[in-house]
Amino acid sequence: MSETDTHEATVDATASALPPEETERLGTEIVAALKTVYDPEIPADIYELGLIYKVDIKDDRAVDIVMTLTTPNCPAAAELPTMVENAVASVPGVGVVGVSIVFDPPWTPDRMSDEARLVLNMW
Repeated sequence: MSETDTHEATVDATASALPPEETERLGTEIVAALKTVYDPEIPADIYELGLIYKVDIKDDRAVDIVMTLTTPNCPAAAELPTMVENAVASVPGVGVVGVSIVFDPPWTPDRMSDEARLVLNMW
């Protein structure tokens, strides 16, 4: 991860029983699916905002997602995990999807991509 690319989540499928091509396809399509989920109060997707910390693709195709919110008091806290689960579950070949919300490390605007900064005019 470079300094200018701090928004990238870790996509983990190390020592997977899945073929590398399938793991790569799943990872790419999961990230694309995550980019369709927007925080209802912010006009940028959750991936570019840096809210996704980790995507773990298991041997049985289950996917565990670790994410955060912009603030613990986020009004979208109840709906965002379900939106993430549904988006990732729509990827062909994905099994059961689990979403965990964490606040450590806390989210900061430093996690946003250049794309999100441009959309939000935060230069």
